Amino acid sequence: MAESGNAVRTMEDGKLAKGVSAGAAAELVGPGDWVDYGFGLGQPDIFDQALAARAPELSRVRIRAALTVCPRAVLDADPQGKHFLWFNWHFSSYDRKQHDAGRCNYIPMNFGEAPGYYRRFVDPIGVACIKTAPMDAQGYFNLGCSTTYLRAMMERARVIVVETSRAMPRVPGPDNAIHSSQVDYVIDGGSAPLTEIHSGQISAVERQVAQLIAAEIEDGACLQIGIGGMPNAVCSLLREANVRNLGIHTEMLVDGIADLIEAGIVTNSCKQIDRGQTVFSFALGSSRLYRMIDGNHEVLAYAVDYTNLPDNISRNDKVVSINNTTQIDLQGQAASESCGHRHISGTGGQLQFVRGSYASKGGKSFLCLSSTYDKGRDRVSRIVATLTPGNIVTTPRTDTMYVVTEYGIVNLKGKSVAERATALISIAHPDYREDLGRAARNQNIIPKGYY
Repeated sequence: MAESGNAVRTMEDGKLAKGVSAGAAAELVGPGDWVDYGFGLGQPDIFDQALAARAPELSRVRIRAALTVCPRAVLDADPQGKHFLWFNWHFSSYDRKQHDAGRCNYIPMNFGEAPGYYRRFVDPIGVACIKTAPMDAQGYFNLGCSTTYLRAMMERARVIVVETSRAMPRVPGPDNAIHSSQVDYVIDGGSAPLTEIHSGQISAVERQVAQLIAAEIEDGACLQIGIGGMPNAVCSLLREANVRNLGIHTEMLVDGIADLIEAGIVTNSCKQIDRGQTVFSFALGSSRLYRMIDGNHEVLAYAVDYTNLPDNISRNDKVVSINNTTQIDLQGQAASESCGHRHISGTGGQLQFVRGSYASKGGKSFLCLSSTYDKGRDRVSRIVATLTPGNIVTTPRTDTMYVVTEYGIVNLKGKSVAERATALISIAHPDYREDLGRAARNQNIIPKGYY
């Protein structure tokens, strides 16, 4: 697609957003329109229900969203996809199920580039509807837990609707509010609690991996924590370790980070940029996390093209990025977003934080995975000679630094192909090491005579 022309909305003196019912707001959507629901906890609920009620009179309404945290009425009302088409930047488990059913289409992206996609390439949006905190005394609606790309998204919208939620925290940040003069309509969304995502129990494997990573984290390091059990397990172990004065510069703020802040382990005192501030782009966790960030001037929510830009990441010293992957081959290619042709999540910020942390003075990036997983009655190795056909490479072999399983930790930077394969085999499950070595020699990944 060619670059689209900019359509930047500016503040209009004297203009006031008009209060409307959800039904009246849904009437603004016409057949074939692009409708944007935004990201995570910022997706609307009452508007979604009202739009679903209009399904019989609409066709090919294209709805775009990311990381959906609760069921969407438009999809429940239209199981055959005759009226609404669902597009998604990053899958949650709900989005994945919709994709499996043929009702959702993934849009590839590096998360930190999303604002640029909207400003440069995305077609104009008919209606953008997002959930915000109610308007404050200065006339601003706070974007709360979902700063991400929402400001850029709204710049491209013909009509902007906000659905207010009294449960949405007001989070400080230069990109985290929109003035009422830039909003067309307001829906009172009430005070229903926000969706909570609770961390599960840490498994023995997650704890083993976390112990290996935690031992590599120094005083004054600046952390990025990705989605998943292993990164959160690292937070749990750091509470028990003698590590101090950590900083946070991350895309996602989770309960594990809140624990470190409350324990006094995170002070942000050693950061080179945003010193004294915990920096993130979206929050997703428990109500305790949402309460902690509400009005807290020691946290800052930035647009994702600030948090995830590798040049910004690298401006802090000793950046440590910790992310999950699902499969890695013997050359170090990490597939973190699909299982064969089945899409499961998204690129997100993984590659940008891998690159930004490596460029940081003293920085380290960790890709972590369990050595095996259960596939039906079978146990399967996650370290493989050749990626599963259809698997998407999220982090190229040239970018992969530390790889961690419960059997050890290896650094691939500077290693030859044969050295990489030998290192990765050493941290595979013991039951698969012999087969991996044989496959590596058959494919000349490890040449004959190599020791």
